[in-house]
Amino acid sequence: MAPAQRLDITYQTLYSELVQRSLDESFTSEFSANGRFVAVEVKGKKYWYFDTPKPEGGAQDRRYVGPVDDPEITKRVEAFKDLKADLKGRRRLVSTLTREAHLPRPLPMTGQVVEALAKAGFFRMRGVLVGTVAYQCYSAVLGTRLDAVAMQTGDADFAQFHEISVAIKDSIPPILEVLRQVDPTFREIPSQADGRVSTQFVSRGKFKVEFLTPNQWSDDQAGKPVPMPALGGAAALPLRFLDYLIYEPIRAVLLHGAGVPVLIPSPERYAIHKLIVGSRRKEDRDATAKSSKDRLQARSIIEAMIANRQHADLASSFTEAWDRGDHWRAAIRTSIATYDDGFQNSFRTELAKGVTELGSKLADYDLAEKPTDTATLRPK
Repeated sequence: MAPAQRLDITYQTLYSELVQRSLDESFTSEFSANGRFVAVEVKGKKYWYFDTPKPEGGAQDRRYVGPVDDPEITKRVEAFKDLKADLKGRRRLVSTLTREAHLPRPLPMTGQVVEALAKAGFFRMRGVLVGTVAYQCYSAVLGTRLDAVAMQTGDADFAQFHEISVAIKDSIPPILEVLRQVDPTFREIPSQADGRVSTQFVSRGKFKVEFLTPNQWSDDQAGKPVPMPALGGAAALPLRFLDYLIYEPIRAVLLHGAGVPVLIPSPERYAIHKLIVGSRRKEDRDATAKSSKDRLQARSIIEAMIANRQHADLASSFTEAWDRGDHWRAAIRTSIATYDDGFQNSFRTELAKGVTELGSKLADYDLAEKPTDTATLRPK
């Protein structure tokens, strides 16, 4: 694999500006001038909600905004009246980043679906974009051009914690209505485990949208759809390891249209998660291809973070996953063993640096004192 190619600092600065202005615009478009923000305490923690009065003296409409302790959210709540959208300016930024900096732009259908869900409030309700569409955002986030082969996809995956979906007492509009604004041929795919609900939706052109949630129940729940009150009638497929992936997501912009503000997993969590799931794909006709893609995405992000000297971030996410138990360790070992020795040595060297900075013992994470020894991360 060729060395990661860094973006010029000019383009990195333009992307940072786009992130800021896109989040500003999302506030001006989602909240009308005749409403007001209120802080509401729920189970000892405060959250922002937006109240809009109903016409003719009806009850006010209340929508969830986000945690009060999120400085980015609170800053925009306080400055709400002063925020102004700059659609043309942001379109120029997106065009510059995709045409001149050659950052990835999603396929039109992908961008339109993500934008529709963003406008419906999915990310405001702490939903997270996952999968390959999220991976398309990391080149800009990391300031490095990632492997383009790993960006090909014909679907979009969205995740949300079940407890958040229940707790926020808000919902996006009916999901089919949202998707059919993009393509009227979207239809539900009834769950095989419970035909009354759907976690997947597909268009006539075979573009698939799927909703996921961490499986924080018993293994008996695997494959069984979970009702998600905030998702406009959609259920979600519970998956192991997903709680690790979508914990503490970061803000990014999908380079579609004027820029779509999204929440995605942190790059270090995404990379380690791909190492785990890449070794646990079930044996089906797509398993080998999906596993290879998982590992390619993981490697591309890890190499970019190594180039950025982000070994402490990598080590923090690595040790957290490693400490979760034998199944997690076995999956990580299996994936790492599939890479060439050069990458293994580089990865181990950076992990050792990060683990040392974190004050942990190398031996606790199968990291030998001599990082060039690759044997300890091979399957046992």
